[in-house]
Amino acid sequence: MEALPCRTFEDVIESVRKGEADLAMLPVENTTYGRVADIHRLLPDSGLHIVDEAFVRVHINLLGVKGSQLGDVRNAQSHTVLLGQCRAFLREHGIHPITGADTAGSALHVAELGDKSLGALASELAGEIYGLDVLARHIEDHDNNTTRFLVMAREPDLKRRGSSGMMTSFVFRVRNIPAALYKAMGGFATNGVNMTKLESYMVDGSFSATQFYADIEGHPDDRNVQLAMEELDYFTSHIKLLGVYPADPRRH
Repeated sequence: MEALPCRTFEDVIESVRKGEADLAMLPVENTTYGRVADIHRLLPDSGLHIVDEAFVRVHINLLGVKGSQLGDVRNAQSHTVLLGQCRAFLREHGIHPITGADTAGSALHVAELGDKSLGALASELAGEIYGLDVLARHIEDHDNNTTRFLVMAREPDLKRRGSSGMMTSFVFRVRNIPAALYKAMGGFATNGVNMTKLESYMVDGSFSATQFYADIEGHPDDRNVQLAMEELDYFTSHIKLLGVYPADPRRH
């Protein structure tokens, strides 16, 4: 595949919708930082379907202009998610984090500025491209630092595939009645369906309108998943399937 760089997550989605790219690869969560902001809000109305997931081990490096050393760096720029993955290193070395548009863009900015006191948190490849030195390698706070990406396409793929089981993702809104969420979740427990993720966020600018994003293990054609979804449907006002896809082997 040939990579197509985009400025924003919205641009990533739009490039696939327009046919400029075949697949979109969007980060949704990181083992150190947590959820990636805005992604869950964008998925339901993207017009795309989740067809795969990828767990990517992320190494972070401190890059600086040629001739600089670690002790020269007072500020480091990168995407806010990456900054959150190496807080301990930055604090230990007295380096102030500065939010940039993205990782490679931060490396470019540092290269153009030529200031030894400013570093970038990015990949070694970004350092090679923009002529920066690697001042510190693999500075992430945890040695299992991994980002989960969702791979999305214009058309859904509901086939069973892969060797590690299937995943199903969807969003739903519960009815505004007491214990609605508790009752809606009961069907997954009683039918032995493992829910690996459940997150809520407000929609339509209202504090009373809440949408939930969920990942479960299994395929919609599995009998226990069917029963759980039927019970969910009874207690919800809206359900939307986002995708059916093979579990990444590293999930287990």
